[in-house]
Amino acid sequence: MTRTAQASGDQPRRQAMLEALRSSGAPLGVTELAERLGIHPNTVRFHLDALVAEGLVDRRLEEPTGRGRPRTVHTPHPGMDRGGRRQYQLLAKILLGQLSTAPDAGAAAEAAGRNWGGYLVEQIPPPRQPDVAEATQRLNAMMTDLGFAPEPDGDPAGRIRLRHCPFLELAEEYSATLCPLHLGLMRGALAEIHAPIEATRLEPFAEPDACIVHLSASRRPNVGTRPHQREQRST
Repeated sequence: MTRTAQASGDQPRRQAMLEALRSSGAPLGVTELAERLGIHPNTVRFHLDALVAEGLVDRRLEEPTGRGRPRTVHTPHPGMDRGGRRQYQLLAKILLGQLSTAPDAGAAAEAAGRNWGGYLVEQIPPPRQPDVAEATQRLNAMMTDLGFAPEPDGDPAGRIRLRHCPFLELAEEYSATLCPLHLGLMRGALAEIHAPIEATRLEPFAEPDACIVHLSASRRPNVGTRPHQREQRST
């Protein structure tokens, strides 16, 4: 049996342990849990260790009431269960759908991207400013971290192919909103580091396997993200 298959098979039993702990009015020891669930105490110990490691169950020693070693008991960790499915893609669709109804959805998406691009790019200590090669390298590093698999064409101020889109399914449906957001990310990053280049255009799906970012020399001085904006995003 593979580890994945074993973990999948363990989940119902661990869920049953969690439910038993939650329904109990008091902390439970290994023997009590084994009796409630009708399984061997060693099996209970194995699964409890995993639940404790995952932060779903708390383990502690009870205050002794007489002679002998204090009893080890378990309680469910307070708070909402962090297991189960996540629906971040659905959340993204809801937000993109709402944003796409704005009067100028593309501009609003680009502005949001600019703010976050300035936050995500690797900073350069002032007052030094990067040359074209370093600015392109920092832009590519940010886009790599975000999962876009950038591929420069060899000219630092030329074009960058984005070989992967981490939001592909959403981009296919909401390209008019999501692609300006991606362009804003790059524009905000280059402005933040006062780069001598700027991202002038993003061609979505310009090639069968890539989107293309066009770079050119800056036409005006770049203004970085203000410190108070960075503090607001990090709180």
